[in-house]
Amino acid sequence: MTGMLFLSEVESAALVTEELAYRAVREALIVASRPGSTIFPPVHAHGHDPADTFTIKSGSTREAAGLKIGSYWPGNDTLNLPRHGTTILLIDQDTGRISAVVEASKVNAYRTAAADAVATDALATAGADTLTIFGSGHQAFYECVALARIRSLDAINVVARNPDRGHALVAALRERGLPASLTAAEKACREADIIVTATNAREPLFAAEWVSPGTHVSSMGADAKGKQELPIALLAGSGLYCDLPSQSVRIGEFQHVADLVDDNRIKVSAIGDVLCGAKPGRVTDAEITIFDSSGIALQDLYIARALLAVTAEAAG
Repeated sequence: MTGMLFLSEVESAALVTEELAYRAVREALIVASRPGSTIFPPVHAHGHDPADTFTIKSGSTREAAGLKIGSYWPGNDTLNLPRHGTTILLIDQDTGRISAVVEASKVNAYRTAAADAVATDALATAGADTLTIFGSGHQAFYECVALARIRSLDAINVVARNPDRGHALVAALRERGLPASLTAAEKACREADIIVTATNAREPLFAAEWVSPGTHVSSMGADAKGKQELPIALLAGSGLYCDLPSQSVRIGEFQHVADLVDDNRIKVSAIGDVLCGAKPGRVTDAEITIFDSSGIALQDLYIARALLAVTAEAAG
């Protein structure tokens, strides 16, 4: 190792694209489902003020090892700083030293949305053209933009708890040329071919009976114990997929049916197995499919490698 590499937030934000994120995250999800990859249990911690929280996710493959630190500091609003922060550390597997540090707060939004896009591309019906997004926060915009790359969307229904933020999201999406409108939850669900939840909810956001046959659902917000976005009744009769089954049933959306998974009454498949052809994915056009994204470190490590590769190529 010749020295530690460093990408600042400004540099990584300038380099990341939806295409780069999609390729890197797709590779990471496939690798995660193969033997020889290790993903360690996440560590949840907080600062002196328990409201200031951070999570450490780590993992290793033959190609990459390291960790991602994701922070959430709600008081940053008063400092005119983002609440969320992300830093990725890559480890040189020959020496154990840090080989690269990548500040990746904006990159993290692309990375999370890319996981949704990869899974939705594999599981949604080919003609899916109506998207419903629950949530109007920072992540919701990136989810919609990423999905618009893999499906031609005729409508985006925004369901927002805060109308002002909902209208702001609609305006931002329309500026990107996307057909967004603020919509009531039940109407939005019944019209949707794709439903995405990107919230911090701790109880279901909608009723199971509102979801039409053939819909694909991505739960992007459940990444800690107690979080929940989807009704349990919906999980019981759907095809269930996630980034990492062992993690999903601990801290992801599927924690709420963990006993059924343990008893083999419900099957949960890694999306990587679908991507590489080991499992079939959607069986019929009428099936409801669900993807749970609790977030794994390999997504961060592989997108960091992709960014560093772009930097190296530009440097000649």
